[in-house]
Amino acid sequence: MKVNVQSVNFNADQKLIDFIQVRLDKLEHFYDKIIYADVYLKVQNTSDKVNKVTEILLSIPGGDVMVKKTCRKFEECVDECISSLQRQLVKKKEKIKAYV
Repeated sequence: MKVNVQSVNFNADQKLIDFIQVRLDKLEHFYDKIIYADVYLKVQNTSDKVNKVTEILLSIPGGDVMVKKTCRKFEECVDECISSLQRQLVKKKEKIKAYV
């Protein structure tokens, strides 16, 4: 799966990008027809400590799946997004199996 990572208001280091790639690769165990993933990492300019925003857009046949989370760390956001995407992909796969 091709992963595009875009960081807004900061430069993402290679360690974070590799972490995202590994986590997204695990989604292929649940749904094997993922075309690509767009990951948007943003830092909001607020005094609140919960200012890291992660959006993940998965392109799959029949439509896209998008998740947006806000947390203290990007790693935490990515983990929450992945678990949410995992649930959505399992539901989508079950719907497809119901029609077959």
